[in-house]
Amino acid sequence: MTPLRLPAAFVSLALLSFLLVGCKASDVSSEPAHQTVSVRVSEVTGGESRDMPLRFSGIVRATQRATLTFQISGTLKERTVELGQRVQAGEALARVYNPALEPARDSARARLEELTTQYQQAKREWERSSQLHERGVISEQTLEQLAARRDSLSASVATARASLAEASQMLDESTLRAPFSGRVEALLVEQDEFVAAGQPVMRLSSPEGREVEVRVPAYLLDHVQLEQTLPVWSVQDRSQPPQIGSVVEIAQAGAVRGELHPVLVSLPVNTLEPGEPVEVGITPTREAALTVPLLSVVRHAGSTSVFRVRDQVAHRVPVAVNRVVGERVVVESGALSPGDQVVYAGMTRLADGDAVEVR
Repeated sequence: MTPLRLPAAFVSLALLSFLLVGCKASDVSSEPAHQTVSVRVSEVTGGESRDMPLRFSGIVRATQRATLTFQISGTLKERTVELGQRVQAGEALARVYNPALEPARDSARARLEELTTQYQQAKREWERSSQLHERGVISEQTLEQLAARRDSLSASVATARASLAEASQMLDESTLRAPFSGRVEALLVEQDEFVAAGQPVMRLSSPEGREVEVRVPAYLLDHVQLEQTLPVWSVQDRSQPPQIGSVVEIAQAGAVRGELHPVLVSLPVNTLEPGEPVEVGITPTREAALTVPLLSVVRHAGSTSVFRVRDQVAHRVPVAVNRVVGERVVVESGALSPGDQVVYAGMTRLADGDAVEVR
């Protein structure tokens, strides 16, 4: 009997079916790998911006300066200094003559000497009477009267001593002395002129420091602060680079409309001379609005947000939309900063926390 012969194609098909049946399900199917989402990003713009610097005029002056006056009236009889002369602290600068000063001092001195003599006599008399009182020679009432006279003269001596000190001080005030070492920058009274008490006689300044005062509108007070550095240009030579000053005093805003407020700027030593006109630059700083591309804003559940990309990962950041400016929108967000990267293309497949590939 002839053996049955199967076709070769049938044998191959059967062998393939056997192999597929023996394989595990895990050998033919596997989980797809997690893939990154391709996106396009744009920068957040805005934040702090600076306007053009505004220049305010001022005059350089000495930091330590004084307008000297006499405390008494009289005729200017002596002036030992000249304009621009350097003086030392305590040096005599000028003297006024008042005919009543020396007699008043001499009278106060004589009165003090008179009362002192009377007091010493009353004191000795009381001491002798005390001894007699112990022996019963004089009465208690007489002793008390002597003690009262002694105490009254003691008070009178103290008053006379104070009057002499006052008269001597007034006479000393007739000589004007330098309160500090410096330079005479102005002489306001000529010799032999009558000078009233408190009338300016001369101005003195110290070479140790320089400053300039400028007056600015009230709104600029918010743009300066203590120890802030400001450029100071010399008006006489505009080709020179500016000196750098430091704010040391800022006036408080007042209630008078349109009033200018002083700002005091300290200058480096040995840079600008007193009396030199300068300009101080103040640059207003304002906060510019944050803007993002219009396409980056996503609306969901009654709110809006954007996807911010950091370290190749996208995170949803809530924002509040204010207005549309061309192809960008002005937003408010405490989490966004100028320079952040936000997604504006590829957001349809994007979820919070997805890894992204920036194209």
